[in-house]
Amino acid sequence: MQRIGFVVFPDFQMMSLAAASVFEFANIEAEEDIYDVHLLSETGGPIRNSIGLAMQTEPFNNLVFDTLIVGGATGIAPSRPGLVAFMQREMNRARRIASICTGAFVLAEAGILDGRRATTHWFYARDLRSGFPAIKVEEDRIFIVDGSVWTSAGMTAGVDLALAMVEKDLGADIARLVAKSLVIYHRRAGGQSQFSTLLDLEPKSDRIQSALVYAKRNLQTALSVEQLAEAAHLSPRQFSRAFKAETGQSPAKAVENLRVEAARLMMEQGRLPIDTVAQETGFADRERMRRAFLRAFGQPPQVIRRNAREAALT
Repeated sequence: MQRIGFVVFPDFQMMSLAAASVFEFANIEAEEDIYDVHLLSETGGPIRNSIGLAMQTEPFNNLVFDTLIVGGATGIAPSRPGLVAFMQREMNRARRIASICTGAFVLAEAGILDGRRATTHWFYARDLRSGFPAIKVEEDRIFIVDGSVWTSAGMTAGVDLALAMVEKDLGADIARLVAKSLVIYHRRAGGQSQFSTLLDLEPKSDRIQSALVYAKRNLQTALSVEQLAEAAHLSPRQFSRAFKAETGQSPAKAVENLRVEAARLMMEQGRLPIDTVAQETGFADRERMRRAFLRAFGQPPQVIRRNAREAALT
């Protein structure tokens, strides 16, 4: 039996525990108790979660866990010396160490992510990168596996991560049955940018929304401010001012983000040459696309494609 420990702290995000259902249903589908799930905290006893409900936990102890998963918080996971010390000790004992959402900050503080590829919620990815420069942060991944260390994006991405663990342990057939029981995708396509770009650019008016829809449908064209203003039925000056006020970005930056999102999906999901992807998404040439990828992800397109292929094999 594999002992799974979910590590929590006061005010942990309740959705972190959604991943536990994956292991529960894996036991059901396998028709045997393969996973033994424990809820752990530094002090043990009742620990309140983000919604104010108290959940009974076991204190950190000397049990050896096959897998330890650190939950996330509504914001950046708090710095707790006892929690960090526990994870530092366990990194050499557990077969797998994982984090859900901003739980990555706990692993980062413990030094577990140094020199590794990792992800977290897109909103906090830049904080992780700037606060812990030794980590190779990839902010547009649902989850990342680097050796024995697993990290996921937002809270629901923890379910994807747990499902991938079950597939690694028990095979694709059991994982598919678990996904079917939970009514979720066996393997979710795409990265976080399918959510983050749209959220970042969410406008308040129909006119700016119309301009963004026009831009997304016409990425292969130049997309000047004049074109976008015409789609919004505004003068270029009015459009630029309203766009910045509603989205917090300039039209040029927003268009680049849309191009990068489209190009990343093409790089991950297809085999088109880089020059073709650049043309199809309006970058005109591969060098311009490369610079945009470095600004957005800190990595060139070739690395994004390679990482996607490697992840598909894990």
